[in-house]
Amino acid sequence: MQAYLQSTPIIDWQHPDILDAASDLKCRSGAKFGTARNTFEFVRDEIRHSGDFALNPVTCKASDVLIAGTGFCFAKSHLLAALLRANQIPAGFRYQRLLLDKAAGRYCLHGLNSIYLERYGWFRIDARGNKPAAGIVAEFIPPQERLAYTPMEDGEQDLPQNYVEPLPQVIQLLETSDSYQAVIENLPDI
Repeated sequence: MQAYLQSTPIIDWQHPDILDAASDLKCRSGAKFGTARNTFEFVRDEIRHSGDFALNPVTCKASDVLIAGTGFCFAKSHLLAALLRANQIPAGFRYQRLLLDKAAGRYCLHGLNSIYLERYGWFRIDARGNKPAAGIVAEFIPPQERLAYTPMEDGEQDLPQNYVEPLPQVIQLLETSDSYQAVIENLPDI
């Protein structure tokens, strides 16, 4: 469990801005459930999805996502993990393989998180950002999982691994892309 609480170069929860934000999001009663819900809703609602809003810069490191106020699903999951870990809530990384372009048979990864709360164990949450008109609605309602996407097409799947660190191909994409459009054009697959 300790591995899911670590600070790393990407999940840099010991950065002063992350620590300040985590303190602000902490439930006044100290309840981990309330802190987790506050943190999820903050990242989902206050950090804009770079692709939805056509925003630069491309962010990867949690503190950069917080400072810029924008990130792709992967980057938002980095920030969510950092804020949760700063409040001693274990957080990991989960991925889904989704159909991006049916005609071209192109798939991509979608990044989300898993968290551990003693009452519920591990469960997944998705702070991607809601788009109700497009049918994308994610909520924090444990033990139920209400994720942005449900794999249904041939070739789509929920990847089973609960990762301590983001996938290397995700980090490489975010660290080497110079625009949101470059990320969209090169979304990774497994």
